[in-house]
Amino acid sequence: MTDEPRRRRHDPDRRQRIIDAAVEVIAQHGVTGTTHRKIAAEAGVPLGSLTYHFDDLDAVLRAAFEQVAEVGSRASLARLAQASTRDEAITATVDVIAGNLWSTSQTLLLSYELYAYAVRHPAMEAVMRDWMDQTRTALGRHFDPLTARAIDALIEGIGIHNSVDAEPLDREQIEQILRRVAMPPE
Repeated sequence: MTDEPRRRRHDPDRRQRIIDAAVEVIAQHGVTGTTHRKIAAEAGVPLGSLTYHFDDLDAVLRAAFEQVAEVGSRASLARLAQASTRDEAITATVDVIAGNLWSTSQTLLLSYELYAYAVRHPAMEAVMRDWMDQTRTALGRHFDPLTARAIDALIEGIGIHNSVDAEPLDREQIEQILRRVAMPPE
């Protein structure tokens, strides 16, 4: 036997792998089926790594949902940032919805999980509010606050409905709806 202390393996990406694994486990099993063990197995890390990097399962879930919100909004916000006029903002919003920039199958599924989890865990509402605030701020460059809020709801609502509707709205229909909502007040 040797008296040499055990050396820790340097693994600077471990925390991020755990977050990525948590996102996958949530997508596969839902929040209620997500456990430390499943996340550790998915990440390929020892179970103790989760408690080393996170205080509890809620902290892992929060980090995972923060990542989902950031990734889910990145392309949408980038597209909205390209708009310099109200008309371009409408076109950009149509691109966001019709192009499924935020509403990929996995992002939709994870969004459902986040909404349900936030209802039961008020601390998670901040993640939802931050996501909504970012979108509303981007829309607010071209629309009044109430219209920006309505368009934000349309982005999510049409994405959700189109994912299950037998006759999803096409690009032209989406644009018609947005133009009705976004008409400047008289």
